[in-house]
Amino acid sequence: MLKNTGGKPTQVKIYGTIDMAADGPFKNATDQGVRSLISLPSNTTLIGVGADAGIVNGRIMIKGVDNVIVRNLTIANPCDIAPVWDPKDTSTGNWNSRYDGLNVDQATHVWIDHNTFTDAPRTDDQFPKENGKLKQCHDGSLDIKNGADYVTVSNNVFKLHEKNTLVGSSDSTTSDDGHLTVTFHGNLYHDITGRSPRVRFGKVHVYNNYYQGDRDAKLYPHHYSIGVGYKAKIVSQHNAFDIIGAKECGDVVEASGSSGKTGAIVDSGSLLNGVALGLGGESCKFSTAVGWTLPYTPVVLDASKVRESVLRNAGAGKLSVR
Repeated sequence: MLKNTGGKPTQVKIYGTIDMAADGPFKNATDQGVRSLISLPSNTTLIGVGADAGIVNGRIMIKGVDNVIVRNLTIANPCDIAPVWDPKDTSTGNWNSRYDGLNVDQATHVWIDHNTFTDAPRTDDQFPKENGKLKQCHDGSLDIKNGADYVTVSNNVFKLHEKNTLVGSSDSTTSDDGHLTVTFHGNLYHDITGRSPRVRFGKVHVYNNYYQGDRDAKLYPHHYSIGVGYKAKIVSQHNAFDIIGAKECGDVVEASGSSGKTGAIVDSGSLLNGVALGLGGESCKFSTAVGWTLPYTPVVLDASKVRESVLRNAGAGKLSVR
C-alpha cells in the first residue's frame, strides 16, 4: 500500500514497467495476494511517464477512499496462479480467478483515464483445459462495485480479454442501488468477449466508445458488449460497434441476467456496422425507464466520427507527462 499522507494530495509517477513479481515468482495464492497488491489512498494520482510506463503481475485496488486518479499506464491483467474450479458456476462448471487489473470498491470520485488493459503477453490460448474448460487465470480488467460512486472511465484501451468490466458485483448487493454513478467515454474495446460494461443497479452513461471485434474469432470471440443487468439504468449515446458477424442490436446489447431481474437502457445515435443500432427493435427490447437524466451536458461526437477519434486518442502513451 502506498503511504497514507493524511489527506495531502500526492502524485506518484511511474517510469518504465514495474513487475510486482520482480523478487521471484509467486509461491502460492497467499503470496500472490500480498505481493501483487497496489493499494491507493485518498487524494492520490498514479500516473505513468512516457509510452512504456506500466505494471505487470500486479493489481490496483482503490477501496473505501475518495479522489483517486490513474492515468497513462499499461496494465497487464493479473494471472491467478491458482484459479478455483466451481462445478456450480454455469451448468457445466467454470474456472474462477481472483484478481482484476484494477478494482474500484466503495470508492468515490475516481478517474481512470488513458490506460491500456490487456491479457498480453499471457493470453488465454496459452493455458490448458481441465474439467473440460479452459483453465483461465484472468478475472476482470476493471471492476466497479460495492457502492462505488462518481467514477469516470475515459480514453482507455481494453483489449484481448474475456470478462472485462462489471459495474455492480451481484444481484444480491442491493446496497449498490442508488450508487454506481459511472461514465464510460472515448474507450476502445478491441477483441473483448463481453462486459463492456455489464451493469447492475448503476446509473451509467456510455457514450462515444468504439467497439471492434469478431464473433467467430478463435481468441476472445465477441459475445456481447453492453450487458443490461438487474436494475441497470444505462444512457447510451453515439457509440460505434464494428463487430464482424454481428447482424442485429441483440448481438451487442444483451439482457445479462434472469428474465425476472431486468434493467433499462436508452440509446441515441449509436451505429452497428455503419447502420443504426436499432435498440428497441425485435432483437433488442428493453425497458426505457432509466429514471434519471444526465447531470452534465457532454460534447458528443456523431457516431460516424467515433472510430477515428478513439483510435487516435485512447490508451497509454498518448499523454505528454513530465
